[in-house]
Amino acid sequence: MLELCDIELGFNAVPLFSGLNLTIAPGEICLLTAPSGAGKSSLLRWMAGLQTPGLDASGQVRLGGQILSDLPAERRQLGLLFQTPLLFPHLTVAENLGFGLVATVTGTARTDAIKDGLDKAGLAGMGLRDPQTLSGGQQARLALLRTLLAQPRALLLDEPFSSLDGGRREEMVKLVREEAVKRKLPVLLVSHDPRDEALPDKPPYRLGT
Repeated sequence: MLELCDIELGFNAVPLFSGLNLTIAPGEICLLTAPSGAGKSSLLRWMAGLQTPGLDASGQVRLGGQILSDLPAERRQLGLLFQTPLLFPHLTVAENLGFGLVATVTGTARTDAIKDGLDKAGLAGMGLRDPQTLSGGQQARLALLRTLLAQPRALLLDEPFSSLDGGRREEMVKLVREEAVKRKLPVLLVSHDPRDEALPDKPPYRLGT
């Protein structure tokens, strides 16, 4: 269970929102929607423990009953996926995927995990390719599987579907749903794209309303 309790956010002493309370069950997708500039992306970065100069935030984030707010980013076990895949151009597709694995996964176990990830991403046989040669949909799936290989306990999605259209978008949405249910991951999706309002398992939460 991922819980946001009385969250308040501001930027450079200007309030953005307050009184945000959400509860997201394992395997559930929750959509948080608001116009651009309302603090959606800043919220996810703060939840993940990333520093944003000028950001003021308060409240509690709990995962499985554990308070995350005071933990360093590497101990929060939150997978954060951005709109841009943020792949490493100097690494191959397989090396990008393997970057998500913890250092203790080595040898055959590491090779098998990367192969399985490539298969799930629809990238079988492409492990040695430059990630920049992949299509937008392939890059998005690669970034998602890399995030999942880090074994997060919840997913934070910052408009990961907005640059995709048609079949590529549908494939990505299907993959997120399947992995969330399979891994029992609470998923918080932030977006201002009206197309995303059909995705969550309950009505969207609209900031500022």
